[in-house]
Amino acid sequence: MKKILFSSAVLTLLLTSCSSAQKTQTPADAGTYITTIKAEELSKHLYIVAGDEMQGRNTGEPGQKKAGEYLISEYKKMGISFPPGATDFYQKVPSEFMKRGFAPKLNDSENIWAFIKGSEKPDEILVISAHYDHVGMKNGEIYNGADDDGSGTVALLEIAQAFKEAQKKGHGPKRSILFLHVTGEEHGLHGSRYYSENPLFPLANTVADINIDMIGRRDTLHPATNNYIYVIGSDRLSSELHTINEEVNAKYTKLDFDYKYNDRNDPERIYYRSDHYNFAKKGIPSIFFFNGIHADYHLPSDTPDKIEYDALAKRAQLAFALAWELANRPERIKVDRDGK
Repeated sequence: MKKILFSSAVLTLLLTSCSSAQKTQTPADAGTYITTIKAEELSKHLYIVAGDEMQGRNTGEPGQKKAGEYLISEYKKMGISFPPGATDFYQKVPSEFMKRGFAPKLNDSENIWAFIKGSEKPDEILVISAHYDHVGMKNGEIYNGADDDGSGTVALLEIAQAFKEAQKKGHGPKRSILFLHVTGEEHGLHGSRYYSENPLFPLANTVADINIDMIGRRDTLHPATNNYIYVIGSDRLSSELHTINEEVNAKYTKLDFDYKYNDRNDPERIYYRSDHYNFAKKGIPSIFFFNGIHADYHLPSDTPDKIEYDALAKRAQLAFALAWELANRPERIKVDRDGK
């Protein structure tokens, strides 16, 4: 009798172990972690990053540096460090590099970078970028830049947190991810240009750039809904990037994609006006998420209370889902177009 009971116990243990192993081995997808990107957390971050204390985050000025310190403190809380090969979270961008014609002289500034190492292809790098500068103060008024680009800045924090949660559960990205907060965008895309000319990792190893610049509002062309996003550049260098973005949106976020500004003949030339372009012109597949121009663009009234946090969360979730696929697919996406 004892022998039969022992065998049953062993059998039960084996079955339980097999079941647990199957659960552990089931591959996670983006949907497992996408809901960690929350509107309330984005709001908490944005009221700080775009608060009056940051004085409009003008390039190289104390308010921008204070915003950078906040970003670094949040990465440290998450347990995310700066990339290997760097000595800290800063890539210094000298004033002389940002010199431009008769424009006002800018102070020395910094890109800020954080890094999650890939588990299988650590030398292949996915960059997720957003600029954390804005235009500072004018005539005593603070230009908070909540949408431009506080929204993209805090989206990077939430996307990084989602990837870190996945890594803690044994589902870290197969490729490495560089979270890159660039400086000097408002004065001429300086920070992203500096990185592209002084990359920490070889550009040949950089599989793509996902750039996020203004994703917290709706524009005048979409007055009835915020369930949309402008997609720019996805098909310029890689047909796969375009297709994958369509597929992850259909699966997870179901936003309406507007390709108006991706038109080669569009007079606004938005494709050339944000930081992805400095990656694209080096032959790196790049995609830019953008909500369009609204009435508060580059005005003191671009404040955190105007942000539609449900839309910000959903658009950040799209960027995360795309990043997840690019970081985890068996082969890196191919460059099969000329960039034009």
